[in-house]
Amino acid sequence: MFQIDALSRKPVYEQIVEQTERFVLSGILKPGDQLPSVRSLSVRLSVNPNTIQKAYAELERRGLTVSAAGRGCFIRSQVDEAVRQFREKKLSELKTLLQELKASGLEREALDRFIDEHYGKETESL
Repeated sequence: MFQIDALSRKPVYEQIVEQTERFVLSGILKPGDQLPSVRSLSVRLSVNPNTIQKAYAELERRGLTVSAAGRGCFIRSQVDEAVRQFREKKLSELKTLLQELKASGLEREALDRFIDEHYGKETESL
């Protein structure tokens, strides 16, 4: 499920966090689903276990997961609220970007073509 791009400038823990967020947003991971153990994921990805632990701690800080001592890390049952907040934040960022693009002279038709070409491509690659 998880894949690490060794050539990416993005730290490995951030890649894991972002992939987990995408899996939750797309419905691949659902409330109650258990994430792989720190040890098993570190072996599978050939990554230091501390890196996996850092990613899991960040996921919990963001409200996507909950840890159960001795049992593992699980997608929160209230993950829908975290997803809603994530979408609201991203839509706000998009609004700002759209205002900047409009001010720079980008035509609506060019934006429509861009959206038509690219919308949904990321989810297709999951």
